Amino acid sequence: MSTSLSGAAPCSALPKVENIRVAIVSAEWNGHITSRLTDGALDVFARQGVPGGDVDVFHVPGAVELTFAASQLIEASLYDAVIVFGCVIRGGTPHFDYVCQSVTQGITSLNADCDTPVIFGVLTVDNEQDALDRAGGSLGNKGSEAAEAAIKMVDFTRRVKEM
Repeated sequence: MSTSLSGAAPCSALPKVENIRVAIVSAEWNGHITSRLTDGALDVFARQGVPGGDVDVFHVPGAVELTFAASQLIEASLYDAVIVFGCVIRGGTPHFDYVCQSVTQGITSLNADCDTPVIFGVLTVDNEQDALDRAGGSLGNKGSEAAEAAIKMVDFTRRVKEM
């Protein structure tokens, strides 16, 4: 059975969503990267007319803490979407794999179990240059893409609730 969300914006267009409240949770670890992701997201929200007071930014120590913070923000029922930003750079130990697996499973679980979309903005890269390329460098800014995804998911959840 297929359900149409008629009236939804085409894939290339960003829907106009009114009265959106968003929380951004940014890891302090590799903060020179996560701050660029956050700035990219804030720029998109500003260009879309979202008042600065409707986007709150929170900081946590590292990527593993992103899931807990997102969970607490969802429980507060103040936000239409939560975006998490982290940057995990591969090293010479299995720590990279454990951190990436932990945060990925945590955010996936929140998305499966909660009514608030959590946008995964965690860079998992082989080296710092890969991260810089994705945080406003040659490959764009994944923070901007996360903000666009948040807007689209808020639009989606509102349309589903109207059905």
